[in-house]
Amino acid sequence: MTDIAHPGSGVLAYLGPNGTFTEQALFTQDDLAGLDLRLASSIPEVLSMVGDGSVDLGFAAIENSIEGSVNVTQDTLAFEADLLIQREVVISVELNLLAPPGTGLDSIARVVSFPHATAQCRGWLQENLPSAETGAANSTADAARQIANENDGRTAAIAPARAAEVYGLDTLTAGIEDHSSNQTRFVLVARGGIPAPTGHDKTSLVVFQRADRPGTLLGMLQEFAARSINLTRLESRPTKQGLGDYCFLMDCEGHVSDELVADCLRNLHMKHGLVKFLGSYPTDSDNGDEIRSEASSATVEADIWLADLRGQVNG
Repeated sequence: MTDIAHPGSGVLAYLGPNGTFTEQALFTQDDLAGLDLRLASSIPEVLSMVGDGSVDLGFAAIENSIEGSVNVTQDTLAFEADLLIQREVVISVELNLLAPPGTGLDSIARVVSFPHATAQCRGWLQENLPSAETGAANSTADAARQIANENDGRTAAIAPARAAEVYGLDTLTAGIEDHSSNQTRFVLVARGGIPAPTGHDKTSLVVFQRADRPGTLLGMLQEFAARSINLTRLESRPTKQGLGDYCFLMDCEGHVSDELVADCLRNLHMKHGLVKFLGSYPTDSDNGDEIRSEASSATVEADIWLADLRGQVNG
């Protein structure tokens, strides 16, 4: 069986054009960079190509440390696609203001970029280009390509340094992001298959509550707390079924093959609502191994104790 999590061959789609942060993150993974790569015009197209079998794998941004979830990715995985996360990749982000050669900072009247990138530079834009309009592009690299083609002398793009190289642009100002600890998390997705546990894993899921009533979220969180499972992300999203109808997006430390994680998911599904499993996969960081190990040992000891008690029941 092919190891989807560590592919030796196959076709992979990611957000284009050339020069995106997605491409930069992808190229940190030697096994992925060596695949047959296909560019897509949007994140939904990336995920759709995987879902319909046009490609084997997709690679897309899912979360930023400053702006939070990339909703288009999260919502597509939660509500539309039936895909499983195979791996996460986290990279630090440096955003630069780029323009065609000969364009001065004082002539910039419009700045275009991917909305998430623009939002991460609000403070700098307000301080340095307070009168400039902002425009949206499908990606940071698409913004760079647009201004290179237009070359109107008044438009700049927020994009990575790689985009400047690809499209022959000058860097007017480097590092314009408002926070130096700016990181973006990307995920590799496939139609099926769960990577084997590594001991440093993360599980992602969506919980659709059965009813909106007091204590619903508390009950869900107690399932994790009772098993010493650390939640690394928790947020609510509208289900698109009506006002006030929300689901919960959760990432937790551990793998579905771990006894405690499996027991937690079982109870969530049984008592709290429909659970959509998005994957168990290697993570870039994990500080919960010791806690989970202690909790697992306690569970085994409790099982032995209970089995001894039950063995004393008169037949």
